[in-house]
Amino acid sequence: MTAFARRARASAGRMHPELSLVSYTLLGHLEERDGCRATDLAAHYALDKSTVSRQVAALERAALVERRLDPDDHRVQVLHLTDAGREILAQVTESRRAAFQERLADWPEEDLVRFAGYLVRYNLPGTDRP
Repeated sequence: MTAFARRARASAGRMHPELSLVSYTLLGHLEERDGCRATDLAAHYALDKSTVSRQVAALERAALVERRLDPDDHRVQVLHLTDAGREILAQVTESRRAAFQERLADWPEEDLVRFAGYLVRYNLPGTDRP
């Protein structure tokens, strides 16, 4: 698992120099949820609020994320991807997909099916315990 995580961090930097693995993950979550509060990001990923704040600030400086007032509660700011954020996320996602396809190209179908099943099982709710 350590080697897998190390490889993922390294590949994120190669795909886009401004986009760390954490940044990529946060952008993906914002896209999936069509925006959310920074506190929701922190809670979802079990990260300290200051960590998320630093990541979000960097994404804002890079013009990949913007804050908008919540239409239901103007005291709340919701983070959304900018057009540039969506574009970069799509590019990185495509690069990652191509890298996975290349790495798994020689695997027999039976192994791919088994591997996919293990990934689904690993990512089931309640499996995030150490």
